[in-house]
Amino acid sequence: MRKSIKIVLRALIGIGALSLMVAGAAQARVDGDTIILGSAISLTGKYSTNGIHAKNGYELTVKKINEAGGVKVGGKSYKIKIVYYDDESTPARGAQLAERLIKQDGVKFMLGPYSSGLTKAVAPVTEKYKIPMVEAEGASRSLFTQGYKYLFAVLSTSEQYLSSSIALAAEIAKKNGRKPQDLKVAMAFENDPFSLDVRAGVADDISKYGMKIVIDDKLPRDLSDMSATLTKVRALKPDLLVISGHSKGAATAARQIKEMKINVPMIAITHCESAKVIDKFGPSVNGFLCPTQWSETLSYRDNFFGTAAAYDKLFKATYSNYKNVPYQSAQASAAVMVWIDAFERADSFDTEKLRDALADTNMQTFYGGIKFSEAGNNTAKPMVLRQIQDGKFNVVAPSKWASHPVEWPRKPQ
Repeated sequence: MRKSIKIVLRALIGIGALSLMVAGAAQARVDGDTIILGSAISLTGKYSTNGIHAKNGYELTVKKINEAGGVKVGGKSYKIKIVYYDDESTPARGAQLAERLIKQDGVKFMLGPYSSGLTKAVAPVTEKYKIPMVEAEGASRSLFTQGYKYLFAVLSTSEQYLSSSIALAAEIAKKNGRKPQDLKVAMAFENDPFSLDVRAGVADDISKYGMKIVIDDKLPRDLSDMSATLTKVRALKPDLLVISGHSKGAATAARQIKEMKINVPMIAITHCESAKVIDKFGPSVNGFLCPTQWSETLSYRDNFFGTAAAYDKLFKATYSNYKNVPYQSAQASAAVMVWIDAFERADSFDTEKLRDALADTNMQTFYGGIKFSEAGNNTAKPMVLRQIQDGKFNVVAPSKWASHPVEWPRKPQ
């Protein structure tokens, strides 16, 4: 008899647990008047600086839309909430957490992680379960050659990041009576999908102009020391030094360029803002060329945030520890805006209808135009190049968007 009671109790507990799991899944998808989005994001580990920038961008848009009355679907207003898990800057952990968000938490609407490597780990998971994901931080062009149908990216792809610096070097050479093919280029890149794609874009443009690569190094895994590369730079005296290693790599490069008194006429480096190189290294970084997905000086606008300058002002008022708004935050905000637009156009929570609405996105935002190719990348927005001039980021290329002339050669203090 006791054995039978135990069996019944176990069955009842199992049914209860199952019902809780089902209820949890339903709540995680749409909980009453709240739409739940999910994201595995780097809050610790080597990508944590940019992961936190992205999270702040997500949250700023959520706060603004909720204060404005929310999202209208089916004649009802819904608030937005994002559930986060820390992927610890580890691709395997990111994939595991994406599966947890979908299978255990019942999330049906995803935002991306930080970095191309983490996005490459998460995308097969969201694709497997046919869960749409709007991502803002994975720029690797190889993400958009896999045939994914549920992946949409608001940012420009990685091969565009530093290629404009090659064109700018060629332009300056011609103005000074030199041939572009006489220029020497030194390169140092992290061995990760994003940076290697940046390198591919740079290499393509170097080949186009016939320039000579004199250094082509991979940065050490922990990104804490690039003195070996800089020693070669001092000896070979290149005309242009190009570096990509996310925030930690940018900080290391800026520190060691200062310490080793490396003076190259032109230095182009990714992630200047998020590494806070101006705050940390002062006048020594004057003249650095820094690619950006977005700038507050651009003439982009929308009916939600207003102008790029208005977004900049609101972000700094909300997060007072920022002197410059990282583009990682701006594009994260844009990703949430894309979801809001898709919900209202689809007028549904059906994931297939939402996928189709996302595919048909064609909108202007404070971050720039957003329109997705069949592969899911944004074809409506260019990269721009800024230069650090007297402690400020000023747009210098392409000329259509330039707010200031380029300063060459760079004159660190």
